[in-house]
Amino acid sequence: MPRGWTKKDERQYDHIKESEQERGVGEDRAEEIAARTVNKQRREEGRTPNTRTQGTGNPNTPLEERTLDELQNLARELEIKGRSSMRKGDLVAAIQRARP
Repeated sequence: MPRGWTKKDERQYDHIKESEQERGVGEDRAEEIAARTVNKQRREEGRTPNTRTQGTGNPNTPLEERTLDELQNLARELEIKGRSSMRKGDLVAAIQRARP
């Protein structure tokens, strides 16, 4: 089991995995469904961070090579208006204009 899971999380995982296998789902797929379900529950309860919404990327990496999520987080830090509707190229240009 992954680090940080409680005994309750492990029981939930086992129950979901067994249920999926009873429905005829293969073992690998059942394990994936169970793990995703438990992790989603933990994320919704605030017991684990959502990695997608964290970080601005390696500062040594050019803006063009960063992910859209990293660019949006950086734009949020720089308080760039309209960032949520910008495409990647627009975000890069706006961040470059906003930086000193």
